Amino acid sequence: MELIRIYECLCDVTRLRILNLLTQGPLCVCHLQDVLAEPQVKISKHLGYLKSRRMVQSRREGNWVVYSLPVERSAELQSNLSCLQDCSAEEPTLRRDLARLRKLLSESDDPGLACCAGATVNQRSARAGRGKQKSLSPS
Repeated sequence: MELIRIYECLCDVTRLRILNLLTQGPLCVCHLQDVLAEPQVKISKHLGYLKSRRMVQSRREGNWVVYSLPVERSAELQSNLSCLQDCSAEEPTLRRDLARLRKLLSESDDPGLACCAGATVNQRSARAGRGKQKSLSPS
């Protein structure tokens, strides 16, 4: 049943946060990792769970995998994503995640998927003003 599959995905905080961020548009694992401050392996595990239940889709951009919400959504999924967006304005964690994402994208030379378009991790870190190297591996 579609509704049960949706709620199985929404009942985990990390998956809920990922879906909330993806309502803003396609993102790669490194964006989600930066915003959620979680290890790449944890983010990838949750993305795999969401993908296996058709809650997200992916495409390869060079060495990177870009995730997005499905283009064609069931009425149940669309209703729940709309509710999530409405609730995110009231939930401090979700609000903070969206603010971090906006900041991350605004600090980039290319507010799109710069890390996926050939920018190195060091370039990304420098643009974000962190100045130190991060060890990120493509998903």
